Amino acid sequence: MDAAVFSAVLPMLVKGFYITMEIAIIGILLGFVLGAASGYALQSGNRAAQAVAGVYVWIIRGTPIVVQALYVYFVVPAMISLAQGEQYVLDSTIAGIIVITVNAGAFISAIVKGALESVDVGQIEAGYALGLTKREVLFHIIIPPAFKVMLPALFNQFIISVKDTAMLSIISVNEITRQTQNYVARTYNTIPAYTMCAVFYLVLLSALMVLQHVVENRLKK
Repeated sequence: MDAAVFSAVLPMLVKGFYITMEIAIIGILLGFVLGAASGYALQSGNRAAQAVAGVYVWIIRGTPIVVQALYVYFVVPAMISLAQGEQYVLDSTIAGIIVITVNAGAFISAIVKGALESVDVGQIEAGYALGLTKREVLFHIIIPPAFKVMLPALFNQFIISVKDTAMLSIISVNEITRQTQNYVARTYNTIPAYTMCAVFYLVLLSALMVLQHVVENRLKK
């Protein structure tokens, strides 16, 4: 590979890396909050909450993330512009965070629901027998073991979210893939640029998978 291409593309990939990680980290954290609320609603006895959470999960899991990105970036601002009577423009990075948040949240809801349902019913009944309130049982008996169960799956969802940020190049988010596209559009050095992009992703995601393996091993101890 030409050293000139390498020296030109690498800084762009690093710049894209910071944007990628910013979107993925914020998105997964907000997605966890949204997914935790949805997951709790899905296994609760409240039919209204179950219906709202179910519709949310159905819409997000039933549509491609690319379509979601286009909708958030183009349709939502257009609707706001019509409501306000003036032009509204949504920053592409913020749009990307929203997309990753709602997308991750839908999948995290299933993780949370499964983890909450995995808690031994006997422990919950014992908590009530000791005179604990419903809130105390939730925070002291249900959540601690449930979080331990869901953590590996949450880490896996984070890795998926990092990969999903590549889809955001369609709305001009300057993450890793978009940075590569910008370089190729100027230079037409397609083969070396996209090869570097692929290797960069491979190294990044491999490092995250190794970290995931370390975390899972510690949880087993």
